[in-house]
Amino acid sequence: MSFKKQYIPALLSAFLLVTGLALNFIRVDLFSERIQLFWYVSAYVLVGGTVVKRAVEELIRLDFANEFFLMSVATIGAFAIGEYAEAVAVMLFYEVGELLQKDAVDRARGNIKALLDLRPQTATLKKNGDWITVNPEVAAIGDILMVKPGEKFPLDGKLISESATVNTAAITGESRPERIYEGGKVLAGTINIDGISEMQVTRAFSDSSLSRILKLVEEANLRKAPTERFMRRFARYYTPLVMAMALLITLLPALLVESYQFSDWVYRAFVFLVIACPCALYVSIPLGYFGGIGAASKNGILFKGADYLDRLRDLHTILIDKTGTLTKGSFSVTDVRPAGIKIEELVNLTAALESRSTHPVARAITGYAGIHENVPEIERVTEIPAMGMMGSVNGRNVISGNKKLMERSGIEIPAETGNIPYTIIHTAIDNKYAGYFVLADEIHGDSKAAVEKLHRLGVKEVVMLSGDRDRITKAVASDLGIDHAHGDLLPEEKAAIVKEYVGREKGIVAFAGDGINDAPSIALADVGIAMGAMGSDLAIETADVVIQTDQPSKIARAVQIARETSRIVRQNIWMVFIVKALFLGLGAMGIAGMWEAVFADMGVALAAIFNAIRIQRKKF
Repeated sequence: MSFKKQYIPALLSAFLLVTGLALNFIRVDLFSERIQLFWYVSAYVLVGGTVVKRAVEELIRLDFANEFFLMSVATIGAFAIGEYAEAVAVMLFYEVGELLQKDAVDRARGNIKALLDLRPQTATLKKNGDWITVNPEVAAIGDILMVKPGEKFPLDGKLISESATVNTAAITGESRPERIYEGGKVLAGTINIDGISEMQVTRAFSDSSLSRILKLVEEANLRKAPTERFMRRFARYYTPLVMAMALLITLLPALLVESYQFSDWVYRAFVFLVIACPCALYVSIPLGYFGGIGAASKNGILFKGADYLDRLRDLHTILIDKTGTLTKGSFSVTDVRPAGIKIEELVNLTAALESRSTHPVARAITGYAGIHENVPEIERVTEIPAMGMMGSVNGRNVISGNKKLMERSGIEIPAETGNIPYTIIHTAIDNKYAGYFVLADEIHGDSKAAVEKLHRLGVKEVVMLSGDRDRITKAVASDLGIDHAHGDLLPEEKAAIVKEYVGREKGIVAFAGDGINDAPSIALADVGIAMGAMGSDLAIETADVVIQTDQPSKIARAVQIARETSRIVRQNIWMVFIVKALFLGLGAMGIAGMWEAVFADMGVALAAIFNAIRIQRKKF
């Protein structure tokens, strides 16, 4: 909506109100009672017309238990007793509060859009050997696109250039560059930093990561938190109660007070109604939750609804998948121990043999050997499933594999390796033991800090679940300071453990994972958390919260944002109720007049709004 449509009616109403008060104050003769009525009615219609219209529409549906009806009765009643300016002021302050709320919501939505809606309007498509500019929506799966330095990748795909440096801030919320190599995944909205890159489309425009994220954000705003739903139910009882009390304030004193003046008590009743208007709650509570969702989005965390903010606030136990969540999901060589030969010889011969395998362990060893020169060529090779490799390298017989392969080949291995809680690959050269490699699933840099922060936030139990060997799982858990760990788990066994924790009813249970096999556990938890936009589609669709990066620390940050949102919302609720209760009593006793009622109602509403928008500016 344009500035004119938003603010001009409120500015005109404010001008008429201030001018009318000034003319009354200096007692201008021409400003008669009739002109005053017309003057203030004009000011009232500018800001209160929509409220009265909404009240009438609800009344036709036989619903008078809403804030629109209460405000309309209170302000029209103020007109009836000659309090014109006060009636206009109530509606004017309400409209100002609505405009402030809309501005705050627009800013939060703008922050989300600025972070996420980075889809380029054009794409450079290869067609019949030529490069043409097209709308990204027309590109199909399998098409080849060119992305120049500084441009955004228009769709999800895989890199077919040798390498590219990419800014992933649109997806992850982190601006650190990421190096992607041929065959690696590139996501829509990420920026190509250097060199011309070519990609092959793997997802249509509507299915891209960015499109899905935007859809999740929009849907999140439609889901109400329990506090918001409670306020709507509360209004169904609150409004009739307030109307009944106003009627009692008007009529009951006739039986109790000797010098009863009907006009005085009617005035008190309308003051009471103005104070009772629950505008502050209806405006500030949804704004607080929307601000929390916006703040989370700025930090690369997507809540699919305000209700999940409330749930995560009370987190008691979190179960976390190991591989791909707390660890990177890829093996790396952490130690090499030669036996009787030089380390370079051990590495080069083993890597040459393993270079003929596509197993993750083989790739880790060949990747490690990349820092060494003169890696020899393999002459012939045999791969033994679930054990390892055998072959001849430069005329020397080389065996590389696990303990079972060594035992099968009659090679004795050091006893010390039995105490190492990680993957061990042994090598024998010319039928003699030559040494071993220690491989581990590399732990994310902030996993330990994430666990520590969750404990500091009062999360009672942090539990690791993994399909990896139990010994390795427990070793990683010990390194990270995790309370409990379970390894050797099938997907259904993970889900059974999650179900068991949920069934204990000690508090909210969350599960965080990234793979397709984690989807059942994500669905069973009170709060399901999917790690990374690069996680499986099924995990992301099933989850209640999506962490846009591979950083476990964002889980703790999500808990912080949920608790800060809840704190601000509760502050507003208590502030409104305390101020309302105080001024309702003063109004009923005749101590507070109509102007005090106006400021009690709209003053606290504005204070609640300003308090609610703080979360959007807070750094986590």
